[in-house]
Amino acid sequence: MSSFIEIINGLFAQDPAILKTYLAYGRIVLDYVHTFFDKAFYVFLFIAMGFTVVYVLMSLIVISKKRVSNEYEFVPEKAPFVTVQIPTKNEIIALRCAKKAINFDYPKNKYEIIIGDDSTDPLISAEIDEFAKENPLVKVVRREDNIGFKPGNLNNILKHSKGDILVIFDSDFTPEKDFLKRIVAPFINDSSISAVQAKWNFNNFNQNLVTILASTIVHVFHHVVLNFMHLFKAGSLCGSAEAIRKKDLLELGGWESGSLTEDIEYSLRLYKSNKKIIYLPDLQCYSDVPHIPSDLYKQQMRWAYGVVTAYKKHFKGLIFNKASSVKKKLLSMCAGFGYLMPILIFALFITGTISFVTDKPGPIDLPKFFTEMIRNVLLTSGLLIATFVALYKEKQIKYAFKTLIASFSIGLVTTYYVNKGICKSIFKKPMQWYLLNKDVNYKQAQ
Repeated sequence: MSSFIEIINGLFAQDPAILKTYLAYGRIVLDYVHTFFDKAFYVFLFIAMGFTVVYVLMSLIVISKKRVSNEYEFVPEKAPFVTVQIPTKNEIIALRCAKKAINFDYPKNKYEIIIGDDSTDPLISAEIDEFAKENPLVKVVRREDNIGFKPGNLNNILKHSKGDILVIFDSDFTPEKDFLKRIVAPFINDSSISAVQAKWNFNNFNQNLVTILASTIVHVFHHVVLNFMHLFKAGSLCGSAEAIRKKDLLELGGWESGSLTEDIEYSLRLYKSNKKIIYLPDLQCYSDVPHIPSDLYKQQMRWAYGVVTAYKKHFKGLIFNKASSVKKKLLSMCAGFGYLMPILIFALFITGTISFVTDKPGPIDLPKFFTEMIRNVLLTSGLLIATFVALYKEKQIKYAFKTLIASFSIGLVTTYYVNKGICKSIFKKPMQWYLLNKDVNYKQAQ
């Protein structure tokens, strides 16, 4: 770098005309660059403001509207046979989930539990097998090649499932005793329902700043987005604590093997087929969120990749579906809408930085700089407002300050990884399924 600068200085010293040319035309070019990126910044800013308005309106509607309870009556004599599916890989914590499922107060002759074990650790597989031997309700299925990630595992479990209704749990979920009756009841009362999603909550919400941020991200989706959809009698699957009508899944071709967010992908297929998804905001199921930053980054990157990939595949079919109403089309977009903001934040950062460095040299007006920065943050704070609403709804508003700290520290790095996942999806780069760190001792975690 120093030799390059010496060469440039040497040219200027030998021929002052070169310096004059640079000053005359170089500044003109920089002015054009500055003007272009300055205008681009404000275009993205106005789009982000529109995003903020949407999230503020959704938050206000969720707060102001009296939530309609959609608890359904469970009729024992009409109870369908249910298969509880627990896909897992190298996660002994899955046995905690299975033990919770064994204790359901659902008629014991009306459900089975299948653990889909993709484990590569023989010690974990041996312990899962031992657990199944001791509990007649539980059986274990495996496959020769673990292709297709979780949805590949679910497709294998599907082959062995006798249930008319499939209830799916990720390995770290801890359903309550009455969970199965409550999530199956809608299918008994309404034959048009294809899928039911319960609300997520978290055992380790306030473990550290990472868990507060990770929990709050999901709380925003459940308390704002899904509650908003619920007001319009719609919903979306989240990948766990969900129930599926098996015949509809088979009719639509099963799970998409290799999908990183099979829940959203299947939800979009249900919307395209005019099938009904409902959300049960009063039925919650606890699990664990990532507690170390690297796991949070991987999780959010995978989710971003999977969701964007699903919308890339189904967007055209959703929008141009003549059999679907405008309301349904808009509701089908809700699950992916939040991924616009990370893209806008990245665009604002790039255009704002280039605009700043190409501006005419001069002293920085610090008061103006910070005033405009604070103004822009406030104008684009839709997700932040929704975050506070979610904390309020979850009765965790006392963690607002910690959430703010987490959002502007860990959250900024998370935004980078979310954008990385989005870009990988857009440019069709491969993405792996990352296994996250979970409690390895299910007996102590009960």
